[in-house]
Amino acid sequence: MVRVVLLGQGYAGSIFAIGIERIKKGEIEPYGVPLANELDEKIENIEIVGSYDVDEEKVGKTVYDVAQNYWEGNIPESLKEIEVKRGVHLGSLKSLPLQAKGLEEEMGLKDAINVLVSEWKEVKAEIIVNVCTTEKAQPFGNKESIIRAVEEERSERLCASQIYAYAASEYAKERSGATFINMIPALIANDPGYIALAEERNLVIFGDDGATGATPLTADLLTHMAQRNRKVLSVAQFNIGGNMDFLALVDEERNKCKELTKSSIVKDILGYDAPHFIKPTGYLEPLGDKKFISLHMEIISFNGAVDEFIVNGRINDSPALAGLLVDLVRLGKIAMRKREFGTVYDVNAFYMKNPGPESAINIPRILAYEKMRKWAELDPKHKV
Repeated sequence: MVRVVLLGQGYAGSIFAIGIERIKKGEIEPYGVPLANELDEKIENIEIVGSYDVDEEKVGKTVYDVAQNYWEGNIPESLKEIEVKRGVHLGSLKSLPLQAKGLEEEMGLKDAINVLVSEWKEVKAEIIVNVCTTEKAQPFGNKESIIRAVEEERSERLCASQIYAYAASEYAKERSGATFINMIPALIANDPGYIALAEERNLVIFGDDGATGATPLTADLLTHMAQRNRKVLSVAQFNIGGNMDFLALVDEERNKCKELTKSSIVKDILGYDAPHFIKPTGYLEPLGDKKFISLHMEIISFNGAVDEFIVNGRINDSPALAGLLVDLVRLGKIAMRKREFGTVYDVNAFYMKNPGPESAINIPRILAYEKMRKWAELDPKHKV
């Protein structure tokens, strides 16, 4: 089995839970899952054993109850067996229209970490998935600074994702292995401090920030231009959505974290930093989870000809992310089996906007895809 705990029972976490159970029941095909039927860890082996949130409207309810906020179709009855427990907050949802309360407010930071580790032991968790709302985060750089901040309970220095990643390292140390998957922009796989902790404590980290929509498409177009020696004059790419993550990104500090993970692709792929504007730009509630994306790229071709590429689209945000998670939780189990603790660039390069470790760069997605397949020991002749 692949035993999964979800951190953040919002759109992405709920769609992931619903989709997994529907695949297991044979109701739907695993479209949107890149390695759907290729891994020896089958989708049917995935079992969600825990869920955490800090929204008072969710804590204490079941995943089945919460999922009704995000899905209008039939919801699998099996999700009634999973209770949404209280996680850590550290002000991550501050300024959002929610009543939020974290474990640390009831018992202090270190005791909250101990509770998380104890509860994960109880359900024998293996894969811990962070799909919390985007939050402001500052990397530490070394493991000593992380440990000191936790020991001194410096809540103002830490964000929820950093505490969850630290708790995962404590948990992995006690059970000889676990995986932490960071699907939001907070730098975990790109923080040398967390990588050092992970290597020392038998934790696999995948991250940072799942690449689901406009960003991998932009990467593919940039690759196209680089391969044909076309000079990119400028890139404009933006997203507008109506889910909670887009509302959170109205906050300038949170948006900066997202912009960092999205815009790193330009110089990485082209080899030069073309003028660009790549970031989430707004919240419009009626759009819901189906975000609007737009991309404009201006280039110089042969004999000085100037061409333009314009792409518009509507993408269901959370299903795109959830489909990647179906692979990542299974790849996490494989990485544990290989004992590749720390972070795994060969996985991150394909699935993440800002692939860790810190020294890594974005590469063309077609190359990242083949690199990931080779790492997973899959047939290299698979058609792309």
